[in-house]
Amino acid sequence: MAMPEEGSPASKLGRGWKVRPCITLPKGDVVKLAEIEGSGFIRHIWITVDAKAYRDCILRILWDDEENPSVEVPLGDFFVNCHGLRYNVNSIPIAVNPSGGFNCYFPMPFRRRAVITIENQHTSDIPGFFYAINYSLEKVDGDLAYFHAQWRRSMTTRENPQHVILDNVKGRGHYVGTVLAWTQLSNGWWGEGEVKFYIDDDAEFPTICSTGTEDYFGGAWGFGEAFCGPFLGYPLWRKEPGEVPRHALYRWHILDPVVFKRDLKVTVQALGWYPNGKFQPLTDDIASVAYWYQTEPHVKFPELPPVEGRWSR
Repeated sequence: MAMPEEGSPASKLGRGWKVRPCITLPKGDVVKLAEIEGSGFIRHIWITVDAKAYRDCILRILWDDEENPSVEVPLGDFFVNCHGLRYNVNSIPIAVNPSGGFNCYFPMPFRRRAVITIENQHTSDIPGFFYAINYSLEKVDGDLAYFHAQWRRSMTTRENPQHVILDNVKGRGHYVGTVLAWTQLSNGWWGEGEVKFYIDDDAEFPTICSTGTEDYFGGAWGFGEAFCGPFLGYPLWRKEPGEVPRHALYRWHILDPVVFKRDLKVTVQALGWYPNGKFQPLTDDIASVAYWYQTEPHVKFPELPPVEGRWSR
C-alpha cells in the first residue's frame, strides 16, 4: 500500500487514507487495469475520466489466453457516451451518472484469465483516471459464451447508404446490444432505414428486419425528444448552432437476444426523404458498437482507424 508524498492530500493522515485514488495515463502507453487469474466473472466496471479520453483512449479486454481482444472500443462509446461527449445514460447494463460516472453491468465470464487494458492515444498524458473493477472467482459452466464488443465507423453513400454494425462473426452465440453514434449531414429526417440481422445461412434477405431506425430503438414517428429506458434509449440529440446534428441511440437485447449458431451480420440503412415523397439515400457519418456473446475462438476484429479517424465532426 502506497505511502503519501509530502504534497499529497493524505500526507497528514498516512497510509490507508486515499493516497492514490486515481492514475495518470501516459501518452502512447497501454495501461493494464486488471489481470485476474482463475475462473469467474467480471461483475461491474466503473470508470471516470475527462471527456478528452472518450474517443482517444481504447478499452480492450482479453479472455483466457487469446492474442486478439474480444473487446476493442473507444472508451466513451463503450459506455454509450458517443462523439466524445458527456451525457447521462440510465439503462440496465450501462449507466452513466452525473458527472461522467461510467458503469457497466454486463456479466463477463472467463475460465483461466481476464486482462483489461486502456491505451492512451491522446496527444498528451491524461491525469485523473479513476476506476474500479468488481469480479468473482467461481466455476464457469462449460457452455457459457464469452462477452465481445466491437466499434466500427463508416460514411454511407448515395450508391450504398448502409453501415455495417457487425460482420464476420463465426461460431455460436447471441447478440445483446447496439449503440449508434449518428452524425447527420443532410437536412430533415434521417431515421427511415431498416436494421437487419443476417443469421446463419441468410444471403440476400435477413431473418430479422426492423420497420425503421427509430422503431428498432423503441421509439416512433421521429422521436421528437431524447429519452432513456431500461433496454432502449435515445440519450443524445445535439442540435447546437454552428454544429452538425449528432445523435446517440442504444438497444439492449437482454430479454430478446438474437441467437445464432454459425454466423451473424448486422446492418443499418441511412434513409431520409426527398421532397417528392421518395426515400433519399443519405451520406451520413455513422459509428457503432456491437455487443454479443459467442464461443471462442473469434475472428480477429477489423483494425481500428487512427485517432483522427475516430474524432467527432
